[in-house]
Amino acid sequence: MSLLEDLNWRYATKKMNGTKVSPEKVDYILEAARLAPSSSGLQQYKVIVISDPALLEKIKGLSYNQSQVTDCSHLLVFVAWDGYTDERVSTVFNYTMDERGLPHSTMDAYKTNLLGMLNAATPEWQAHHAAKQSYIALGLAMAAAAEQRVDATPMEGFLADKLDELLQLSGTGYKSAVLLPLGYREEANDWLVNMKKVRTPKAEFVTEMTLADAADIEVEPMLSLTGDTEN
Repeated sequence: MSLLEDLNWRYATKKMNGTKVSPEKVDYILEAARLAPSSSGLQQYKVIVISDPALLEKIKGLSYNQSQVTDCSHLLVFVAWDGYTDERVSTVFNYTMDERGLPHSTMDAYKTNLLGMLNAATPEWQAHHAAKQSYIALGLAMAAAAEQRVDATPMEGFLADKLDELLQLSGTGYKSAVLLPLGYREEANDWLVNMKKVRTPKAEFVTEMTLADAADIEVEPMLSLTGDTEN
């Protein structure tokens, strides 16, 4: 199967049948999320995996009673940093240098410039930026799930503050960002399963531009992030 075939197979499953996904497939999906790129390689998020029925029932109550939460095999809760601090950024950079056998000072110039920009941003912007990074991992997790023929439904419809309280995230530096139930579709009771997949036509979705198509404006040079880091 090709990736495009896998993506055409998947859809936002509305009703799951409760069948368990094998540990091997769950691990594969989680590994795809772990290997996802992130801004400056900071990996500003992690994943909480929940399969306990009693806890899922509580989360369902915070998720507008969407049945996928309790009918799924595993619920992945993507949680992201609530902001940036010098300590958090330095910890990641130092770990990276240790893993590569390099001095901690290797990325000092890059880190200084990066922190200068991040610290100038509002707390709201910082939290939003970190949460956006988790969506990159979410996308790869969904693609990996489709490859494994596991259904996955991204969900933003939940009470984030209440979920944070339930999962005791207060004081951990993380906030819930998005949910991803994993499981298998119950075709007989899912109204969406046989519906045609509808997306914007390619001719409208993709636009190619050249400099001649862009606005004639002056672009001021920006601060350079020297010493590029992988993402």
